[in-house]
Amino acid sequence: MTTKIYIPRDSSAIGLGADVVADQVSRVSHSMKQEVEIVRNGSRGLIWMEPLLEVETESGRSGFANVNSADVEDLVKANFTEAGLRAKSVGIVDEIPYLKNQERLCFARNGITDPISIEDYIENEGFKGLRSTLDLDARSIVDIVTDSGLRGRGGAAFPTGIKWNTVLNCQADQKYIVCNADEGDSGTFSDRMTMEGDPFALIEGMTIAAFAVHATKGYVYLRSEYPHAEEVFNAALDVARDKGYLGKNIRGGERSFDIELRRAAGAYICGEETSLLESLEGKRGLVRAKPPLPAISGLFGKPTVVNNVITFSSVPFILANGGSAYKNYGMGRSTGTLPIQLAGNIKQGGLVEKAFGVTLNELLYDFGGGSASGKPIRTVQIGGPLGAYIPEKDFDLKLDYETFAAAGAMIGHGGIVVFDETVNMASMARFAMEFCAIESCGKCTPCRIGSTRGMETIDKILSGEDRSANAELIETLCDTMLHGSLCALGGMIPFPVMSAIKHFPEDFCLEPHATMAAA
Repeated sequence: MTTKIYIPRDSSAIGLGADVVADQVSRVSHSMKQEVEIVRNGSRGLIWMEPLLEVETESGRSGFANVNSADVEDLVKANFTEAGLRAKSVGIVDEIPYLKNQERLCFARNGITDPISIEDYIENEGFKGLRSTLDLDARSIVDIVTDSGLRGRGGAAFPTGIKWNTVLNCQADQKYIVCNADEGDSGTFSDRMTMEGDPFALIEGMTIAAFAVHATKGYVYLRSEYPHAEEVFNAALDVARDKGYLGKNIRGGERSFDIELRRAAGAYICGEETSLLESLEGKRGLVRAKPPLPAISGLFGKPTVVNNVITFSSVPFILANGGSAYKNYGMGRSTGTLPIQLAGNIKQGGLVEKAFGVTLNELLYDFGGGSASGKPIRTVQIGGPLGAYIPEKDFDLKLDYETFAAAGAMIGHGGIVVFDETVNMASMARFAMEFCAIESCGKCTPCRIGSTRGMETIDKILSGEDRSANAELIETLCDTMLHGSLCALGGMIPFPVMSAIKHFPEDFCLEPHATMAAA
């Protein structure tokens, strides 16, 4: 009898030894004449348990956490039962509270299927959304997405249906679908996990978008530091073409669409959509002035849909189940679910997909288990290096775009970086300015010069040089960057700087509320 074993091929698992474990399982099983089938699945997102080895049983998939090569022989001898590695057994994986208490729409297949098996994908509801579009016209597809309330998951939270509708209404001989997979924000990895663990979901979502706006060509702009995602996604593209889900006359119909993967330039600024388009065209990644919007004049001057990986990967569920089904999740104008990434000083780091409305306390303690150090959590930064720092007193905030905006913060790409009481917030504020200075494309003065002056001014505050006057100067400088920068890099660096000074003035040796009254 053959035993089916699942060992993730996700980058996080590979970094922790999954490839070595897989090789050892194969070698030891062969030497002991045990028949095994090894499936290299994606990650379920329980990163603190990786490598998570799962064994298919009559009761479900039984898991063993943090498996290393030294554990394999005992597992094989016990025929992969709990008796072989009792200390690392986590029982039936689906019953682990961390997973059981999520609402997985976008990540329903991650860790379940073989990422490049189209048969696995179809067996688990894959291409159901695409099949439903084959009998719909473009306007109907856009209306369903609009009705769902889906908003861009890349950070700006712009309504996806409005963007698609703009491209649909443009008259052009060529339109493009561009996926922003240049995932550069600190503490974010949901795009990578999708492309490594469920690439057909992205392919399906982009194809639906193409049908919705009459586009025939798509590009995925992938972060250059993601070689495993590149390998898996390119393999999935080949399979999709071979099976008639990409290319000419998709599924025997009249519509054609294909996707090409491009490796990014390695610059944070290329995560901004217009800089990304410049880079795709073979130019230096500089921010474009808007208008015109990319939806009207985007890639090569043609109408272009630009969304990120999670936005596109959310679309198949919507088309398969209807816009109203998606709206049943979430709160207010924040409909659906968000894959939230827990990183930094957190005990149980990983990915949690929850409907909007979950609180930071629930995420940090019910899912994250508190800090890894065991010390009190002092603050979290949400939204990458441009996100505000949220103090412990505000951890009852619900994840909702409008709620966060009212609190002077943003959800961004859903990455949460955790800091315990040992963090120095003055250093973090200075780092924000330094990051902006290094990553600025240099096109606009507020970002290029303001970030450098910001570092200098924070240094003066920390050295005790006229602290009050320099704190006021920081406030003025941040206001200039906020309102004068061409894009979000310079325009949002004030968020981490201002929030750090407002909530943690003692780290700057400032009196509370001495400045940043409007922060």
